[in-house]
Amino acid sequence: MLSYPTPFTPPTKEDDRLSWLRLIRSRRVGAVTFWRLIGEYGSAEAALHALPGIAKAAGVQGYEPCPEPVILKEYQAGTAAGARLLCRHDPAYPPALAELADAPPVLWCLGDPALLSRPMVALVGARNASSLGLRMARKLAEGLGAAGVTVVSGLARGVDTAAHAAALPTGTVAVMAGGVDATYPAENAALASEIALRGLRLSEQPIGLEPQARHFPLRNRIISGLARAVVVVEAAARSGSLITARLALDQGRDVLAVPGHPFDGRAAGCNLLLRDGATLVRGAEDVLAALAPVTAAPEHAAARAPEPEPQRTWRDMATLHRQILDRLGPSPMAEDQLIRDLALPSATIAPELLTLELEGRIQRQPGGLLSRLD
Repeated sequence: MLSYPTPFTPPTKEDDRLSWLRLIRSRRVGAVTFWRLIGEYGSAEAALHALPGIAKAAGVQGYEPCPEPVILKEYQAGTAAGARLLCRHDPAYPPALAELADAPPVLWCLGDPALLSRPMVALVGARNASSLGLRMARKLAEGLGAAGVTVVSGLARGVDTAAHAAALPTGTVAVMAGGVDATYPAENAALASEIALRGLRLSEQPIGLEPQARHFPLRNRIISGLARAVVVVEAAARSGSLITARLALDQGRDVLAVPGHPFDGRAAGCNLLLRDGATLVRGAEDVLAALAPVTAAPEHAAARAPEPEPQRTWRDMATLHRQILDRLGPSPMAEDQLIRDLALPSATIAPELLTLELEGRIQRQPGGLLSRLD
């Protein structure tokens, strides 16, 4: 959980909620930066007032927070679409997601937010899934739903679609890469409408935003963050599903995988996960068995939790981000070399690399290489 050295003011009034929305929509403010600013200044309103001066001190000239009319327009559009805005300290905000250091400060939801209070498992996999993969996704979703588990996925083609459709009668959450009202792909419009009526659609992005490539890793970290475990049904060796699995491991979630034939490229990612220690899945019973230790002794979770690291200021992180970006360019550079050049502990740099990756400012490449995108 996050600590707040300055007295923290949760959003209790509509004006406070709009301030939270304005702060997270401001340029160069991602989720991690948002929480650092809140921790330093105590409220979104105070952070907004301080932002121009902080940005100037960090070398960013002419900085202005997101304009208030833009935020009011988004809020009105969300209300008109029937969506509800959840802030991190609202009772309906998903508790597992709230524990993360990069928890989305705000979430737009369309549907039944009560599903967020139930145990959740993510089912992800290939967009070009095989018939066996789709059948497996459906069976897993049905079995998990029958056991009272909410099925989470990303509304993509293939495995995601099969999992959502099978879990509709028992409860499913679709995490959107764009706005909660922006269905992607278009062919899933009917399914998305059903989920809004019988399940829940969820997004941290502005209302009406059409998804772009950089939004999908951000979406994936919410999928894994909501869930107690991530099950990969089919995935190529380099795929978005494996990004979700890596994020799940970083978040302390269990990763499970369905094995596949070695000659099928769609199974390569799952087989790699199994080789590296993921739990093998033959059916919903295997997933439920993996969840059992978590549900059996939740009272011990606090005792096992590591002590929080000292909180760094927004200025510290802005300076480190600039140092990282200054050393990276379009030509790939080894992460180990970057760490040596910065002469800082890898535990300090690694979370900031993930933040920059999720913000679409750097890209990871095979072989532990990094390159700059902006």
